Amino acid sequence: MRSVALIAATAWSLPAAAAHVPVLARGCAIGRRARLDDAVALTFDDGPHPLGTPAVLEILARQGARATFFVVGEQVRRTGSLLGEIVAAGHTVALHGDRHRCVLRLTPGALRDDLDRLVETVGDAATPGLHRAPYGAYSTVSLLELRRRGWTPLLWSRWGRDWRRGATARSVRDDVTRDLGAGDVLLLHDADDYSAPGSWATTVAALPSVLERIAQAGLRAEAVTAAQVSLGGAGR
Repeated sequence: MRSVALIAATAWSLPAAAAHVPVLARGCAIGRRARLDDAVALTFDDGPHPLGTPAVLEILARQGARATFFVVGEQVRRTGSLLGEIVAAGHTVALHGDRHRCVLRLTPGALRDDLDRLVETVGDAATPGLHRAPYGAYSTVSLLELRRRGWTPLLWSRWGRDWRRGATARSVRDDVTRDLGAGDVLLLHDADDYSAPGSWATTVAALPSVLERIAQAGLRAEAVTAAQVSLGGAGR
């Protein structure tokens, strides 16, 4: 019985490490990169945030950059018009979770309820079918549920680790732009509701130099759609 339980637990949680193990991401058909020839996909998680999101939008507008915002339903409801402001500014909205909970801890029914409420909250503002799990941790059941809905899971190939208490503008810039190449998916956060207090301000401070590094690499910062996500093949 113990061996059966161990096998079941392993099967349930195996995809959770895909954000850090590229071969596992490919095997589970979880995207980490995008089909972009001369650009990177710039993404922000956990918002909207009443301070962080407007500050990010202002910098992106000033630099002519585009991004994808993976939003949380409870934050959309708290922040009113910010979701519409993201869309009006020419960015794309994708799905993160109605509440920011690790899906490994959710029953199949609780997961379905969370995704249903998220869709109800976001409505037509969201780019069809693009999803990122909170903490980047998918379960086998969550992937099956995404496939049933026709959604595409997307993680990242570069992250700024901007959610940490000790992060600085320089560390965020250096981490998220290290060995940058076309098709990389960059992860930053425009909110601090689930991370170190005030971490959104570190992200905002880093963003101009992040965009500068992207330009220096001969690339553009773009939004990403589900159709552009690479679910297999070679990846860094």
